Amino acid sequence: MTTTVEQPTKERLWERAGSWDGVLTAVGILALTRAVQLLLIAWLGSATAQPKSVWDRLLIWDGGWFLRVAMDGYPDGYTYDAQGALEGNELAFFPAYPILIRAGAALGLEPGTAAIAVAWLASIGAGVALHLLGSSLYGKRAGWALVAICCSAPASVVLSMAYSESLFIALVAGMFVAAHRRVWWAAGLLGLATALSRPTGAAAALGLAVAALMALRDEEHKIKPLAAAAAALAGVPLYLGWVAYRVGDLSAWFKIQTAGWGTSFDYGRSTVEFLGKTLRTGDGWIPLSVAFILLVALAAAGVALTQKHWPPLVVYGVVAMILVYGQAGFYHSKPRLLLPVLLTLLPAVVAAARARPRVAVLSITAWALFGLWYGAYLVTVWPYTL
Repeated sequence: MTTTVEQPTKERLWERAGSWDGVLTAVGILALTRAVQLLLIAWLGSATAQPKSVWDRLLIWDGGWFLRVAMDGYPDGYTYDAQGALEGNELAFFPAYPILIRAGAALGLEPGTAAIAVAWLASIGAGVALHLLGSSLYGKRAGWALVAICCSAPASVVLSMAYSESLFIALVAGMFVAAHRRVWWAAGLLGLATALSRPTGAAAALGLAVAALMALRDEEHKIKPLAAAAAALAGVPLYLGWVAYRVGDLSAWFKIQTAGWGTSFDYGRSTVEFLGKTLRTGDGWIPLSVAFILLVALAAAGVALTQKHWPPLVVYGVVAMILVYGQAGFYHSKPRLLLPVLLTLLPAVVAAARARPRVAVLSITAWALFGLWYGAYLVTVWPYTL
């Protein structure tokens, strides 16, 4: 089975996506997922031993790190605990999201409010960009399906939290929309911003480079796609280089990540060990569910690779998955790290677009009810960070 990706034509993307009605429908789908998730957080959180407000739960864990970067800036170098051991610090966090938080605070918003406002506005941007991407590649129904499936995935709760995923998804989807429609100045700017949002921006930049190379065959002004790719490819090295210069150590960012979060690239050894141990012992339903999510995502990516999807999106997805599965770190963070890997969603998106509307709606609703409840559980009952 192959999936035909429709090539850019003179047809305007806005019309292809359904104009205002189509885009507002996509935003409505996004809003519905967020509202249901917040209600589930309130419901599950009220029954916990230490109740917190929904607002407080949206600001926990990495949210605190982003807020410290935004309001206090980055440290000058390494930080150490009382015993002299190296600790993780704010330099591990890429700057795009903290810059926007700081801008919101400069407008008079309380920092926590600014962090949530930026995340929610970025979520709306993500909904629009995902719809435009799906519509550009496969048609309007696929655009809506991509929004619904991505924004109700098991780790989609971070789209409502003070995390950078909503911003990253908005930027990476917007970048690929611009590249597919060959608006290279926008693709380059969005690609650079994507690379300054998260480390996996490097995978997105490689995807944009593939799109640029594909365009060279018939692009009149060849410098435009090459410049766009160069801008995106520069983003991650620029930030890692800046951290190295600030600390005075070329490997500073990697050492900080390992010290703080146990993150290092071990070619998948720790992921294989986690899967083997968890599936063998069945120790706890959250570890089992994470193992299941990792295996299902791999299977979905395998199916996607047998289909005829747009090569830049495939390259981005494969490289991003290698980064997620190949690194050591907190296993329960991997579903969150997989959320922006759109490749794993494409088989379901295309199937939903081709199915009868009733079948597609019922299938996506079942997926959404589990995914939204699962995310709410992780930020209320599950005691560890995402």
